[in-house]
Amino acid sequence: MISAATYSAVTDLPTRRFFLGLALLSVILLLTGCNPQSAEKPLQYSKTPSAALPPVYRFAVHPLHNPAKLAEAYQPLIEFLNLHIPEAHFELEASRDYQAFEEKYRTRRPEFLLPNPWQSIEAMKNGYQVIAMAGDAEDFKGLFIVRKNSPIKKPADLKGKTVSYPSPTALAACIMPQYFLHQQGININRDITNIYVGSQESSIMSTYLDQSAAGVTWPVPWRLFQQDHPHEAAQLKVLWETPCLLNNSVMIRDDVPSVISRKVRQLLLDLPQTAEGRAVLSSMSTTRFHVADNGSYQKVRDYVTAFEKEVRPVDTK
Repeated sequence: MISAATYSAVTDLPTRRFFLGLALLSVILLLTGCNPQSAEKPLQYSKTPSAALPPVYRFAVHPLHNPAKLAEAYQPLIEFLNLHIPEAHFELEASRDYQAFEEKYRTRRPEFLLPNPWQSIEAMKNGYQVIAMAGDAEDFKGLFIVRKNSPIKKPADLKGKTVSYPSPTALAACIMPQYFLHQQGININRDITNIYVGSQESSIMSTYLDQSAAGVTWPVPWRLFQQDHPHEAAQLKVLWETPCLLNNSVMIRDDVPSVISRKVRQLLLDLPQTAEGRAVLSSMSTTRFHVADNGSYQKVRDYVTAFEKEVRPVDTK
């Protein structure tokens, strides 16, 4: 450190400033060297890596219900999968209508799908594979709903009337009923007015509100409508049923690891074996999942081919 006498002997201003800076620097170094808190702490190294977040798999369900009802029905399944497959994280994805859902699998966005059978054969074109069938085939059929005081008695009575459906691509709730009417001698392109109202519940309500002479749906939404809207349902009835076909599928995108696919498939097939699993099935109004693959849906492909040849094109995108 420079002495006071030396500093006083310096007369030019720049030199005095230089010596003053040296003095201040010496004081700072002295103070920091005596402060134990200023010592640099050594780096800490972990012996184990931080846990990586599990991959997220989106499970998109076609619009069986409105988004709120869909979450109520299918969120228990998602929570069940998350509990039993901790190395993955599943999220439920709803869609505002059939067209929005169909755009998702065409662009390969969700990893898992629960589509209707026609959507299943379309999704195969985009690299999705069937791993199970959701529900009994006997439960997959179209229902014509009318008011209890309706004058409609036979299909010919619908001529000149309006019929409502959720979507032109709804298999049980549109394609199969339109084929039924076609086979009963109704030209569905000329003899009736077809309206597509976006959801199963809306199709039923269209009849209740006298906006259509008949509203078309299928058993699962009809059972839930009776449960959720008993007053309205009491004024309605099922007039006709179509023959059955295959039920909805569960599909997985072809780039999802096979170990995840196998675990999901086995958990679905085993649901009826435990009380926990039966509660999950009950929330979805589904009896069980069945073994199925892409080949199982050839019957649907043949059915749609015949329908398109005789009635109308299905894909309206």
